[in-house]
Amino acid sequence: MKNRTWIILTALFVISLIVALSMGRFAVSITDICSMVLHGLGVKGFLPSPSEQAQMVFWNVRLPRIIMAIAVGSGISVAGVVFQAIFRNPLASPDILGVSGGAAFGAALCIVYLTEVSLGIQGFAFFFGILAVFITYILAARSLDKSTSVLVISGIVVWALFQAGLSILQYLSDPYDQLAKIMFWTMGSFQTSTWEKVQLTLPIIILGTVILTIFSWRLNIMTQDEKQILSLGINVKKWRVLYIGVGTLIVASAVSTVGEIKWVGLIMPHIARYLVGTEHRRLVPVAAFLGGSFMLLMDTLARTATSAEIPISIITSIIGAPFLGYLVLSRKGGVAKGDN
Repeated sequence: MKNRTWIILTALFVISLIVALSMGRFAVSITDICSMVLHGLGVKGFLPSPSEQAQMVFWNVRLPRIIMAIAVGSGISVAGVVFQAIFRNPLASPDILGVSGGAAFGAALCIVYLTEVSLGIQGFAFFFGILAVFITYILAARSLDKSTSVLVISGIVVWALFQAGLSILQYLSDPYDQLAKIMFWTMGSFQTSTWEKVQLTLPIIILGTVILTIFSWRLNIMTQDEKQILSLGINVKKWRVLYIGVGTLIVASAVSTVGEIKWVGLIMPHIARYLVGTEHRRLVPVAAFLGGSFMLLMDTLARTATSAEIPISIITSIIGAPFLGYLVLSRKGGVAKGDN
């Protein structure tokens, strides 16, 4: 990878981080940010101590939210790279096997019938997200056709069933309270990010991303025709289960915490591929950097563009949909042929 690419990515990330830390309803100056970081590291006396209000906003509100945005953006982007390689389709996204549909149903079920406590909703969303992918895999395993297309079709079926269940729950929910919470959750937001959620979510995303990065070299082979892979003596099923399982854990953990995040896992891998090519040992870390920076900027825009916070998926969809249109128009013969 060219050093210039890493310099650009690092600069983009640093700029995104500074913008996210300083902008908001309560503005925090760069001097105050530096002072709080130094004080947090035990270095005092160089800069004046910020106000207690600035410290409260920085440490308890803004910092956990920023960490969550970086983790979710990076994790979903890496999962997008993996799923596009596994299914040999540049239109494959991390929720292709129904994880988002299952998570949305679980969150709504908890809101309507059990509790509206944030951690309870997160737990139910995570469980049903994993359950949806498990059902998808069971359906595909029972088919005589063992190709990845059957897995995709099974995922569409499971997603449709959970979406039907979500619609029923929305119909039965209290329109003045519960329905609004369900709708806000399904559109995604980092507004409820706390250190407790960071502690629950961050280890899963980091561990999953590290595993996928370590084994990213094998993805180059997984993009080939299945007969060619088998001729090399590689157990396709074992590696497919590993990649899908780890990718699903990352996506389920992210979605269960902040709600549905659309388009990021689809468009970030394409931008990364444009920058560094199709070699997955370079592609995976670049996608992680891009995803984290992009999510930081989108979340900052979502919470500062208007007086009321805009759900994050609205912002990402406004950018993602035109990008997909450009992708389709810029390719001869259509986008479905793939990049690998």
